[in-house]
Amino acid sequence: MTLKQEFLVGKRVTVLGLGIEGVDLVRYLASHGASVTVSDTKSAEALSSRIRELDSLPVRFSLGENRLEDAVSADLLFVSQGVPLTLPAVRAAQERGVSISSMTRLFLERCTGPVIGVTGSSGKTTTTALLGAMFAVDGRKHVVGGNIGIGLLGLLDEITPETWVVLELSHSQLETAGRSPHIACVLNVTPNHLDRYSWDEYSALKLRILQEQSSDDVAVLNLDDEQASSFATKAPGRVVWFSAHRVPNGDDAAFVRDGSIVWRAESVERELLSLAEIPLRGDHNVSNVLAAVALAGVAGLATDAIAQAVREFAPVPHRLELVAQAEDVSYYNDSIATTPERTLAGLRSFQSPVVLLLGGREKQLPLEELAREAIERCRAVVCFGEAGALLEEALRSAAKASSQPPPIERAGMLAEAVNMAQRQARAGDVVLLSPACTSYDEFESFEERGEEFRRIVRRLASLASKEGESHRRR
Repeated sequence: MTLKQEFLVGKRVTVLGLGIEGVDLVRYLASHGASVTVSDTKSAEALSSRIRELDSLPVRFSLGENRLEDAVSADLLFVSQGVPLTLPAVRAAQERGVSISSMTRLFLERCTGPVIGVTGSSGKTTTTALLGAMFAVDGRKHVVGGNIGIGLLGLLDEITPETWVVLELSHSQLETAGRSPHIACVLNVTPNHLDRYSWDEYSALKLRILQEQSSDDVAVLNLDDEQASSFATKAPGRVVWFSAHRVPNGDDAAFVRDGSIVWRAESVERELLSLAEIPLRGDHNVSNVLAAVALAGVAGLATDAIAQAVREFAPVPHRLELVAQAEDVSYYNDSIATTPERTLAGLRSFQSPVVLLLGGREKQLPLEELAREAIERCRAVVCFGEAGALLEEALRSAAKASSQPPPIERAGMLAEAVNMAQRQARAGDVVLLSPACTSYDEFESFEERGEEFRRIVRRLASLASKEGESHRRR
C-alpha cells in the first residue's frame, strides 16, 4: 500500500503543461492526496491521449490557455520541462509566494537511492541507455528514466537506498532541479536552443547539474569538449575524465589507447574492448561509450559486465537507425539530430555518398559549417519544412565555393522530401534523415518525425521489393 506524502494531502496543486512527463507527475500528485489542476495552452482534443490516461483520477483540466488564477490560487505550482519560467502565470505565482517545483525537483527530493545524472547537448539518451544496460548485465538493482521518456515518480515507492537511479537530464529539467546527482556527467556543451537562451544562459543551465554537489560527490567530464571540461574548476567534489583523443591525468579515467577502450581506477588500467566491437556508428558514439564506462566505473560495476553491455548494446531508436534497404540504397533515421552539430556527427559516420534530408523548425543556430561540409560530402541535399528556405539559402551560399556542388532541392513536408531523396540516390548510397532542426513545424516530437520516416521508407522498400519480384517473374 502506498503511503501518502503528507506535504501533498489536501494541497491545491497546479501542473503547468501536460507534456511527456506530465501524466506521471499528475498521477503521482493526485494519488498522494493533492487537489490537482492541469493548465495547458493546448485543447482537450490535442491532449486527448494523455487525458485518457488520467480518466480514473479526480483531476481538473483548464485548457486552451495558461490562466493566471490557476497559478496564483495554488499552494504548489509544478512547471513541466520546456515551459518558460518567464511565463506570466509563473511570475504571478512567484510574486504571490506560491512554491514553484517540477517533476525533477520532486523526484530528487524524495529519492532515497544514489543518483547518476547525465546531461549534454547531444548523446544523453544513448549514454543513459548504455549505462542502464551496464547495470542490468552486472545484476545491480537500478531504474532508468528522466528525459529519456520514462517517468520516475511512479517508481519512487520501490526505490530503496540500494537502488541506483540513472537519469537523463535536459537543460530545462536542470533549470528547476534544486539538487545535484551524486554522480553528475556533462557529455558536451555546444550551441543549442539559442532561440530561447543566450549561450551563457544555456551553458549555465548545463553547469547546474553539479553546482549543488558536495565534496563527496563526483563530476564526470569530457576532456575533449572545451565548455564541459571548463566545469572542472567549479566542481565541489572529485573530477573523473573521459577522452577519445587524450590520456587524462589523474587517477580514474576512461580513454582510448591503441584502438581500445581503457578504464583506469586507482592507477590500475584495464582494456575493456576494442573500438571495432562498439556496435554504434560514428566517432561521437565512442565518446558516449567512454562516458558510460567512466560512470559505470565510478559506480563500481564489474569491468567484464561493462564491456559485455557495450558489445551487446542495440542502438536507441531515431539515432542513426538503419530503417531499410531499397534498390541497394540504405535509409537511416537520425531524427534526434535537431542541431547542425549533431547532423555533422551523423554525416561524418558514413563513407558512402549521402543524400541528406534537412528541415523542420530552426533554432537560430549557426549553419555555415554544416552547409560547407554537406556541399563537399553529399550526393544531394533535400531541404524541407518551415526552415527549408533558410537551409537552402545557406547551402547555396556554401555551394559558390565548390566547383561541383551537389543538387539542392526543396520540399514542403517530410514525405515529399523522402520521395525527392529516393530519386537522387544511387545504388550504394545512404539516404540520411538528420534534420538539424526541431520537428515542431510538422510533428509533436522528433520521435513522431522518425516514426513517420520509418513508415514512408518501409512503404518504399515494400514497393521496390514487389516490383523486383514482378520483374524476376517476367
